[in-house]
This record gives sequence, C-alpha cells and structure tokens, in this order.
Amino acid sequence: MLKLSTPILLFATSLCCAAPAMAADTFRTDPTHSTVVFRVKHLNISYCYGRFNKVAGTFRLDEANPTDSLVDIQVTASSIDTDNAERDKHLRNADFFDVERFKTIRFQSKKTTRKPKGPFVVEGELTLHGVTRPITVEIEPTGAGKGMLGEARAGLETVFNIRRTDFGMNKMVGPVADEVRLMVSLEGIKE
Repeated sequence: MLKLSTPILLFATSLCCAAPAMAADTFRTDPTHSTVVFRVKHLNISYCYGRFNKVAGTFRLDEANPTDSLVDIQVTASSIDTDNAERDKHLRNADFFDVERFKTIRFQSKKTTRKPKGPFVVEGELTLHGVTRPITVEIEPTGAGKGMLGEARAGLETVFNIRRTDFGMNKMVGPVADEVRLMVSLEGIKE
C-alpha cells in the first residue's frame, strides 16, 4: 500500500478542491440559467409578475479589486412574458415598451465599490424605452463552480426598484403602479 506524506496529501487535496474560476474572471451570461423578473402593482390591489426571456451580456465581480468589476447586460424588450398573450401584446406596443422603436433594455456599470463583508455597490446606466438614467444597484455573488461539462461558472443576483415614468413610460399610471421591482439573477460561463 502506497503511503502519502502529509505535504503531498495536502497538495493533492488543494488541487482537487481549488475553485475553478478566479474572482477576476469575466463571464458570459448563460441565457438558459439567467432570469430577469419584474413585479408591478395592479389597481393598488395585487402584484403582477412577468419576465424577459432573452438576456445576454457579460459580468466580472473582482473580490480583490472591486473597481475592476464590470456588468453589461442586455435584455430583448420584445421577450416580455407575463403568461397572458393579450397583456404581452399591449406591453409591447407604444403605450409601454414600444419594442419596435426600443428593442433593447441595457445596464452598463460605470463604477463599482464593495461594502466591507457586503455586496458590490454598482453605479451604472440603465437604458429603457430610449431613456438612459444613472442608477445604483447592490449585487451579491451567488456562487461559483463547475458546470456539467467542467466549464467554470459563476452567478450573481440583484433586486432594485425603478420608476417607469423616469424612463418616459407614462401610460396608465394609477391602474398600473409607477414603481417597478426588478429581480435579476445571472449565471455565466467563463470566457
């Protein structure tokens, strides 16, 4: 029987348990495992939820140097899905998203810091309905590891609110609330 010395055993253990991705790696979003969900209040009675089915982009959350982080996410506006075909048709028209004119919703980070033992604080620009405005979001890394084919993967999540009227979406304010909550969960594959 082969006996391994303690230093060799520790080295072998560290190789098999090493993290598959470095903190500063850049990840391309996996659209199958990434989700952009929203909720908005209807008639000030209940929440209506929906999602966007087409998400693309890249992200990098650098633990050692947060200023080197980046988030650049694009959502196809016409991929809106509230599980109601008539409502989705209305949301795609000029009353709301006007997807023929404004095809993409995009968030691009401009500056990133990190709270001690807390989330990344990402200042960036959100472009929605043809209007670009600065917003700040808190982003939490949700994990990193290997995928089914051994590829390096990482995830992040953020939840934040916007006012749709800030982006020129002024129709039906009242029956449909102005404030919209966005929940973004991304899984990416190392580039």
